[in-house]
Amino acid sequence: MSHMLSQTFVFIDLETTGGSPPSDRIIEVGLKKVVGGEVVDEWQSLVNPQKTIPPFIENYTGIANEMVQDAPLFSEIAATLKSKLEGAVFVAHNARFDYSFVKSEFRRINEPFSAKVLCTVKLSRQLYPQHIKHSMDALIARHQLPAGPRHRAMGDVDSMLAFFLHALDERGEDEVERVIGNILKRPSLPSHLPSDALDELPQTSGVYRFFGENEVLLYVGKANNIYQRVMSHFMSDHSTAKGVVMSQSVRRIEWTETAGELGALLLELQQIKALKPIHNKRSRSVNSLHSYTLTPNKQGYLTLQSVQEVDVTRLEDFFGLFKTKKIAEKALQGIDSNNELCAKLVGLDRGPGPCFQHKLGRCKGACIGEEDVTRYNLRVQIAFHSLQLKKWPYKGAIAVRECQSFTGKTDIHIIYGWIHLGTVNSDTELDDFNVSGRVRACLEGETTFDADGYRVITKILMAPKNRPQIIELN
Repeated sequence: MSHMLSQTFVFIDLETTGGSPPSDRIIEVGLKKVVGGEVVDEWQSLVNPQKTIPPFIENYTGIANEMVQDAPLFSEIAATLKSKLEGAVFVAHNARFDYSFVKSEFRRINEPFSAKVLCTVKLSRQLYPQHIKHSMDALIARHQLPAGPRHRAMGDVDSMLAFFLHALDERGEDEVERVIGNILKRPSLPSHLPSDALDELPQTSGVYRFFGENEVLLYVGKANNIYQRVMSHFMSDHSTAKGVVMSQSVRRIEWTETAGELGALLLELQQIKALKPIHNKRSRSVNSLHSYTLTPNKQGYLTLQSVQEVDVTRLEDFFGLFKTKKIAEKALQGIDSNNELCAKLVGLDRGPGPCFQHKLGRCKGACIGEEDVTRYNLRVQIAFHSLQLKKWPYKGAIAVRECQSFTGKTDIHIIYGWIHLGTVNSDTELDDFNVSGRVRACLEGETTFDADGYRVITKILMAPKNRPQIIELN
C-alpha cells in the first residue's frame, strides 16, 4: 500500500434540513474510518437540528421530526465527531456540501475545523472520464456496487466506500493515488490569508470580491462555481503575471450567492460600475456610448449617423455599441474596407470630391453617384447586419426566474428593453415592484441604456439552450 493510500480516510455522509449551510442543520451523520483499505472505526448518530424538518426532506430521507426529537444536539456530539475526523482526509460525495455543513456547525459552537477534502464525484470523473453521470445512483448502477439504504447517512457511506475499493481494484493503487494527489493539491495561498480561507466558499453561482490592505477593493468576479473560480486565482499554473500580483495582494474574500448565471453576471456588472475595483478594467461605467443609425441622404444613399443615446422602443434602428469614439471608428474602418463601402457615406472621409476609398479602387462610386442606390444600400445593410441591436421581443417587461435547487435560492430579474430594472427574491416582492414606473422611466430616457447590460442579458435570454424561465408581465 502506497504512502498516500496508507493515510487515514474518513468516509462521511450527512442528512440535513435543506441545502444552505448557514441556515439549515444536520439531522444525521454517519462515517467509516479507513486505513490501508481496511475499516478501523465506524460511527453514526441522529442529530436534533433544533428546527423543523421540512416534509420533502422527511420523504427524501425517511427521517421524521419525532425521530430527532430526543437525539443529541450537534454541540453534544461535536467532540466525538472532531476526534474521529482529526488528521484524516474528509471523503464525501459532493464533498463541499458535507464539508460546508460540518464547518458551519462547528462555527456555531465557536470551534475551528478544517481538513483535506476528497470528493468522490471528482474522483469518479477523473478515473472514469468517458462517463457523463457521476451521481451515487449512477456509480452504483455502472460498477454494480452493493447499495445500502439510499439517502440515509450510513447507506451512502457504504456505497462511497464500495466505489473507492472497486476503483482501487480496477484502476490500481498507483493511478488512484495519482488522481487523489491531484484532487488534494491545494493552491498556494498568500501568507496573509488563513489556510482555511477557501473552505467557506460555496460551489454555487455568484459574485466574489477580493479586498487588499486597508479594505481596498481589488477585484470583483463572477462565477458559476465560486469555490472553483476563486481557487483558480491562486493556482500559479493558471495565473498571468498580473494575476499573480493581484492574488498575492488579497487579504480578505467576500462573496454573494445568486440563483443562477444571469444573476451573477448582472450583480458583477452592477458592483464593478458602483464600486470601481482597482483590477477590473472592463465593464467600468463610461460617460458616453457610441452607436449609429442608417439615414438616407438627399440622393437616397444610406449614411451613418453617430448617436450617443439609444431609444429602447426602436432598438433595431441602431448599430453597434462602442465605449469610445476611437473604438467605434476603428470598427467602421474594418467594415468599410472589407465591404468596399464609401468612406464618405460611412463618415470616415469628410473632404471634397470622391472618397479616398474610391481613389484606391475600393469604393464603387456611391460618393459621386456612380453606384446604383438600391444595390449600395443593400450592401450597407448586409455589412452592418451583425452590429444591429436586437429588437425587444416582448410587449412589455418580463420577469426572469432563476432557482438554485441546491440552496433553494430564487432570483427574479425584471427586464425591459434589455435593461435590468431590478431583482427580487419572491413572487410577493415581484407584486410589490413598481414595474410600470420603471418601464416609464426607460421610455422617457430617465433610465440609461447600458451596453454591458445589453450584452449580458441578450447572451442569456437568446441562448439556444438552458434559457431560464421567462414570465411576461402586464
